[in-house]
Amino acid sequence: MITASIITIGDELLIGQVIDTNSAFIAQSLNSIGIPVTRRVAVGDNWDEIWKALEYESSINRLILITGGLGPTADDITKPLLCKYFNGKMVMNEDALQNVIHLFEKRFNRPVTERNRKQAEVPDTCKVLLNTNGTAPGMWFEKNNSIFISLPGVPFEMQSLIREKVTPMLVQKFSLPTIIHKTLITFGVGESMLADLIQDFETSLPNHIKLAYLPNHGIVRLRLSCIDNENCNAEAEINNKFTELQELVAEYLIATDDEPLEKIVASLLKNNQQTLSTAESCTGGYIAHLLSSNAGASSFYNGSIISYSNKCKEDMLFVNQNTLVTHGAVSKATVIEMTKGVLQQLHTDYAIAVSGIMGPDGGSTDKPVGTVWIAVGNKKNIQTNLFHLRFDRSKNIQLTAMYALNMLRQFIIEQSIP
Repeated sequence: MITASIITIGDELLIGQVIDTNSAFIAQSLNSIGIPVTRRVAVGDNWDEIWKALEYESSINRLILITGGLGPTADDITKPLLCKYFNGKMVMNEDALQNVIHLFEKRFNRPVTERNRKQAEVPDTCKVLLNTNGTAPGMWFEKNNSIFISLPGVPFEMQSLIREKVTPMLVQKFSLPTIIHKTLITFGVGESMLADLIQDFETSLPNHIKLAYLPNHGIVRLRLSCIDNENCNAEAEINNKFTELQELVAEYLIATDDEPLEKIVASLLKNNQQTLSTAESCTGGYIAHLLSSNAGASSFYNGSIISYSNKCKEDMLFVNQNTLVTHGAVSKATVIEMTKGVLQQLHTDYAIAVSGIMGPDGGSTDKPVGTVWIAVGNKKNIQTNLFHLRFDRSKNIQLTAMYALNMLRQFIIEQSIP
């Protein structure tokens, strides 16, 4: 089996200035065509460290994907290093040069400088992967029965090259197995409790079927994986195990596809041809962000009123001043009135309202940091829940959004039952 390493290059990755999303995208893309990633390595803009990473990773894996260090500035040393590593010399690639000229003169309306032209120089020992979204081309090298693919670090440029060039070329070059994944999503149960619940199931799995726990913000995804080959009926076997797993976790199961909760809610609304609005205080528009990330969100999501201040709650959502004085902004009474107000203002079938204390300050003895009230409902019925979260501000916001979306999911399903 062909296995891969990913090497990401850049000091900014090591100091935490930039989050490495490239490795996740590459790993998912390779896995989808039957190439598992066994190692991910980040190195700084240091010649010796990059060289050692190339040497070591190619000693254990046949495919090495490299991102970063291909820009026009002095700290971008990947291309000259690869030129030396593969015993090449720098040459001007005409296709890459025409791409640079087209980008600057036609798209950017700027003249091409000598520094820009040098982006089209590549080692003569590589196969050029033309990057129509940027000036740095991808490069494909082969050495000692290993393949090295160097890609720009800019995420959308790298992603386009992976989709349009790299994966099709790898599929054509190798006879690759099919890796089967089946994922379900649970909500409202911790990883350790799930492990206890399905302990016997996990122990009974054959060696070629692997179970992974993937927790994140109140959700735990359970993924079964195996490699399909002509010697076994892997798909039927994993389907049977997947059905068994669903039955074991039925109490917490929210989906049998690997989709985010906001997309599950979006599908429910679209399938029912219904609409949603949100009234957000403590989440500051984060729920709106999640919902509007779905393509075609305007078909089910009318919008949000971000009522962070009490005055905004009164003016925009018609929350009674006496409610705020008597019960406070973080209260059951307030989120109920917020829900009614946003339903009235934005004319939707359903609404979510949230109000809470995200921290690190603002709590009290009666309402400590992490206190959150959530309401979901329609014009006939409103349901509320009180949560006590215990994390930092960012995670409290994310968890509030997840709890709110899951409450709405359950509410919609309940309303659909005759």
